[in-house]
Amino acid sequence: MATTSVATFMIGTAASLGRESSVPQSKPSALRFSSQYSLKNFSGLKAAASVSCESESSFSGKETSAALCASFAPKAHKGNQNFQNSLQPQASFKVAVLGAAGGIGQPLALLIKMSPLVSALNLYDIANVKGVAADLSHCNTPSQVQDFTGASELGNSLKGVNVVVIPAGVPRKPGMTRDDLFNINAGIVRNLVTAVADNCPDAFIHIISNPVNSTVPIAAEILKQKGVYDPKKLFGVTTLDVVRANTFVAQKKNLKLIDVDVPVVGGHAGITILPLLSKTKPSVNFTDEEIQELTVRIQNAGTEVVEAKAGAGSATLSMAYAAARFVESSLRALDGDGDVYECSYVQSDLTELPFFASRVKLGRNGVEALIPSDLQGLTEYEQKALEALKPELKASIEKGIAFAQKQTVTA
Repeated sequence: MATTSVATFMIGTAASLGRESSVPQSKPSALRFSSQYSLKNFSGLKAAASVSCESESSFSGKETSAALCASFAPKAHKGNQNFQNSLQPQASFKVAVLGAAGGIGQPLALLIKMSPLVSALNLYDIANVKGVAADLSHCNTPSQVQDFTGASELGNSLKGVNVVVIPAGVPRKPGMTRDDLFNINAGIVRNLVTAVADNCPDAFIHIISNPVNSTVPIAAEILKQKGVYDPKKLFGVTTLDVVRANTFVAQKKNLKLIDVDVPVVGGHAGITILPLLSKTKPSVNFTDEEIQELTVRIQNAGTEVVEAKAGAGSATLSMAYAAARFVESSLRALDGDGDVYECSYVQSDLTELPFFASRVKLGRNGVEALIPSDLQGLTEYEQKALEALKPELKASIEKGIAFAQKQTVTA
């Protein structure tokens, strides 16, 4: 590579980057530093003459490269001190993917492997994970990959882990709803979260396994039973709803995708998914017809993919992309970034429901704050939709709690 080549990493603004524009803070600006520092052998970038962080998107959206830029930031060299002639990403966190050989697990593991903040990537599944790990281990990024197969190795896969991601479970097939997955996936989540409680109770836990509206309450109950429940560290990954909302709105309104931010609240299935189009950034006007059309499409986007794949799978790639974004946001928060915001399904007091998806501020200890502003000043359409989703979400939560408690009584 020529020594004059420029390695460019782009960093965006707004919620796609995990930034909350409605929270009082210094205005996020285009962050750029361009100095004669070489990147030595990271992701194949050698002898790069400069590093530039701009308000543009990159490999997995604005939010993922934010960690890369942040890891290059001169935290230990503030003031007028001279920088070293080499800037190296600080890979220091251990991530475990439970269900790593599956349709979501494999692309998700690849995206996590690309993160400069990950030092160790543990891949667990009941079968076929050894080849996945061998394949990923050939990628020249900092994290060391290890594979773990079967229940006997589950505990070891979780030792010392900072972030646990759980995509394990069966996918949706044509005609299936997320609720149809309940009986199988509920048991899988119960067993995996039990192992997490026993081996890395302080880790951030990211639940992807559907139906998220029920599996997150199941996880909470298991952690309570184990005496290690920290509501700030248990997350239902609803990032895909935000990713879809941003994409569809940008397409509909011919906007630059990197600028679009649509908060999505409620839950993660059907009508419980509520995109707050009135809160879209940048501000944009929608007709009543557009609001109806976009809301329904965002709510049914998973079915759109299931039907398009005609029995060959569900939304695995977009889900992996969205989950990788949330993992990267969590790692940034753990690394000390004080400006990380994402929508997530968490224990909440924003409504009368015990769990609710909304924008949250992430920090080293998990959820630092819920952001209530998105639920204020809703349109009549959004307010009615919010009230309409509550009974269904409440039933899903209660179903999950009842499952976990029944398992305890049976045991």
